[in-house]
Amino acid sequence: MPETLFKIDLTKPMHEQDVPGHNRWHPDIPAVVSVNPGDIFRIECKDWTDGQIGNNDDPSDIRDVELQVVHVLSGPIHVNGAEPGDILVVDLLDIGALPGDEWGFTGIFDRNNGGGFLTDHFPEAAKACWDLEGIYTETRHIPGVKFAGITHPGLIGCAPSQELLNTWNQREQALVDKGDSGWGPPWKPPIPPYAALPNPNYAVLGKLGSYVNKGPEFDRVAAEAARTVPPREHGGNCDIKNLSKGSRIYFPVYVEGAKLSMGDIHFSQGDGEISFCGAIEMSGYIDLHVDIIKGGMEKYSMINPIFKPGPVEPHYSEYLIFEGISVDEFSGEQYYLDAHVAYRRACLNAINYLKNFGFTGEQAYLLLSCAPVEGRVSGIVDVPNACCTLALPTAIFDQDIVPS
Repeated sequence: MPETLFKIDLTKPMHEQDVPGHNRWHPDIPAVVSVNPGDIFRIECKDWTDGQIGNNDDPSDIRDVELQVVHVLSGPIHVNGAEPGDILVVDLLDIGALPGDEWGFTGIFDRNNGGGFLTDHFPEAAKACWDLEGIYTETRHIPGVKFAGITHPGLIGCAPSQELLNTWNQREQALVDKGDSGWGPPWKPPIPPYAALPNPNYAVLGKLGSYVNKGPEFDRVAAEAARTVPPREHGGNCDIKNLSKGSRIYFPVYVEGAKLSMGDIHFSQGDGEISFCGAIEMSGYIDLHVDIIKGGMEKYSMINPIFKPGPVEPHYSEYLIFEGISVDEFSGEQYYLDAHVAYRRACLNAINYLKNFGFTGEQAYLLLSCAPVEGRVSGIVDVPNACCTLALPTAIFDQDIVPS
């Protein structure tokens, strides 16, 4: 077993860990451990909400979750010899649940606290708690379904430089000031909001302290540190389900030592993670191997990370595929090649279809968010309609759902 370089105590929040992680991005958050190129090591992670959700039948914890806490990350990890302009090569050797905590959750956030992709259709909180049984999972909250997961870190990336951090903050502030998300019906406010701007409330900054135990540099860093909500140039919260065991990721390096961090482990997820709290969220461990490509960013014209998927994933060969086009389901308004609207329509078509087989709309929404469904931008050139598809593996059901 690789040496565990970052350990967590599931009974304590991140800011009370013996060595705390962090929940913001900033180049001045100190590394908690150093490794050498070629090293293999293990990192333990809490679930993304820092333990706010319980394994029970009451969705009030989903309804009331404090989203300023998320995402809690393990790290940063200093990779000796990594310099700005290099590429950090990260191999995901193994990922799994922590012993004694073999369960996960999927949630629909309340419209007034985060919302989700289909908030206008499902405005109230709901959740499903999943039992993790080796590579398989099932839940008492959605009977008649069992599937193999493709476990992966929803969030992994390196620290930004100060220059890159400033760019993030400036462009996201400009979007908020403009008041235009670029998607969704124009007559309704966006859910979630346009961007999650820097916010020191509930900030945890590793060795710099936390909102309950501030060090001397805490206020300065917390005031400008970026939230972990979106993916950005450094990686971050990309939620790519195929970034699983055996994957190799190539990260751009922006600071000395790269300062690699990770968390938000998912047992399984559908493409899009449509309910926002939409994967099977879990605590867990990740075994990693790291290396460096000197000067790799310029050599390979890198802006965002690149990855090679691993050879391990569920083998489903039969799918029922639902189409969606870029026409609003409420107003009938035609959108021009809008993949967001088209994928929403594909998801809604699948949900309405599954209602014919004994599932509630909420159960179907949760299922599409966390089962290994395949989402595609199938057509983005045939004006005026984009066409997106959602492929649902039929073998995950204990009944035949194919039209006959």
